[in-house]
Amino acid sequence: MDPLQEQGVMWDAIRSVDWAGSSLGPIEGWPFTLRAVLRTVLASKQPMCLWWGPDLLQFHNEAYLPMLGARADGAIGKPFSVLWADVSEDVMPYLKQALAGQGTWAEDLPLTVTRNGYPEETYWSFSYSPLFNDHGRIAGALNIVTETTRLMRERQELEELNRNLSDSLARQEEGERQRRVLQRELSHRMKNTLAMVQAVVTQSLRHSTSIEEATQVASARIQALGRAQDMLTATDWTIADLRAAVDAAIEPHVDRSGRFIVSGDTLDLSAQQAMGVALALHELATNAVKYGALSVDEGCVKVGWHVSPEGEFHFEWREENGPEVKPLSRKGFGTRLTERVVPGYFNGRAETDFQPDGIVYRLQGRLEP
Repeated sequence: MDPLQEQGVMWDAIRSVDWAGSSLGPIEGWPFTLRAVLRTVLASKQPMCLWWGPDLLQFHNEAYLPMLGARADGAIGKPFSVLWADVSEDVMPYLKQALAGQGTWAEDLPLTVTRNGYPEETYWSFSYSPLFNDHGRIAGALNIVTETTRLMRERQELEELNRNLSDSLARQEEGERQRRVLQRELSHRMKNTLAMVQAVVTQSLRHSTSIEEATQVASARIQALGRAQDMLTATDWTIADLRAAVDAAIEPHVDRSGRFIVSGDTLDLSAQQAMGVALALHELATNAVKYGALSVDEGCVKVGWHVSPEGEFHFEWREENGPEVKPLSRKGFGTRLTERVVPGYFNGRAETDFQPDGIVYRLQGRLEP
């Protein structure tokens, strides 16, 4: 087993080194165990290297060359501290453990290696095992290694792909859930709207003296509903500002400055409450145009609202400077709408007070959260 007689690329590389000036000395004087280990390592197709002697000089087989990269030339015979200066701090605990007589194992250890002139993020699975000389003392360490950089990157890419797929599926499931919720909500709102339209038409016909009157009254009420719908559509049917609901309802009747005096804080209403307020204001304004403050030039209407410290909602429509309005002998659909239906949306109550210069409509209840 004379190294001088062995054949192969790595044996040639070993023989080309001037060992006389190293801590190992000439090849002819190397210990039998070193020669035996070298013969095993260099014959293996598994990437291996070993470090021997006080300077831990490097030996490696041909399968190990890709791991060295551009620094493969001249690597044979170099001290571990010189050849692996870039990773020595990371792997030294494993090497010291092997040199103390205990084998080590690391799996997919991340190391930043500068083997081609620039830092590379790499991964390695390897074992360090103690090597003994002819006298049974530890003289070096054997490194059996596999670079797992490509496998780790593929695993990371797969994990990222799985995360993206999971996120995509979660978004798809959430979108499907929201679609079902929207479908149910749309169906519910359409049913409510149709029921309200049906009630408006039915009651308008029932309390009108002619088809022409019924058509005019029903059409006006449905237009009021349409304005409320437009206002709610602008907010995705979630909430509506009370001021916007009031402005939309009184806008057709504002014929001069000071005709309406509106005061109140900004308040959010639910879709149902907004439609209720719109219908109530339509009825009040229609009656005011026919019989009340809006039927004369000097008449005006004050609309205001507030929420009490206890959380109770108060809304008031007050007509001033109008002709005297007397209570009707019987209550029609409009009155039932303002005094019974609309308060139901607020879990409250409402009343109409006939004052000498105009009616006062008061609504009390609670806003939906």
